[in-house]
Amino acid sequence: MKISTAKKNNLTWFNGHVSRRDREKLHAHKGAVIWFTGLSASGKSTIAHLVEKKLHRQGCSTYVFDGDNVRHGLCSNLTFSPEDRAENIRRIGEMVKLFVDAGIIALTAFISPYRKDRQKLRSLFSDGQFLEIYVECPSDVCATRDKKGIYAKAKAGVIKEFTGISAPYEPPENPDLVIPSYKLDAREAAERIVNLIKHRGILYSPHLDNMMRADVSARAR
Repeated sequence: MKISTAKKNNLTWFNGHVSRRDREKLHAHKGAVIWFTGLSASGKSTIAHLVEKKLHRQGCSTYVFDGDNVRHGLCSNLTFSPEDRAENIRRIGEMVKLFVDAGIIALTAFISPYRKDRQKLRSLFSDGQFLEIYVECPSDVCATRDKKGIYAKAKAGVIKEFTGISAPYEPPENPDLVIPSYKLDAREAAERIVNLIKHRGILYSPHLDNMMRADVSARAR
């Protein structure tokens, strides 16, 4: 029988006095992760930031996790080997889970090329907390958008294990939404995603928002 690292090290999860539900009432929306997946330069980050801007204007508590930004710190010691890619996504998933527990709408923009890793991510969250958005774009179109020149370097063999060129990308089989970014404007794409978030009940109605905020205020007194 395999013993978990936590049990082996005598670690116990401590539940505080403020629950996720309490935090969600304060934010007046549910905690959730909007997971964008797709090739480099497919438009994941652009669309994620537009979605965040729309949600922020509606009073939502949000944060965008960008692939390059995370590799500057939390995952700076990882390469792009299949094993390190899996560890990269594992770390991000555990971090994002904490944000969801805090009642935040977390938006992530990572290639996350392997289905099994994305499935592990989904298993970390309750039903309705994880929305997978597939930003679909052919690699040749992505290459024309590539301002950093990484596709050209990958094709020349300068960059090894580059997704879509020398490393595989496994498209989602059952994503919550497909965004064909090669033929859809980024702002329209963002609007579709916000509508999905509303449809899935992550955002509360204005009437319910006021009731929940009043309830939090009354209990705080």
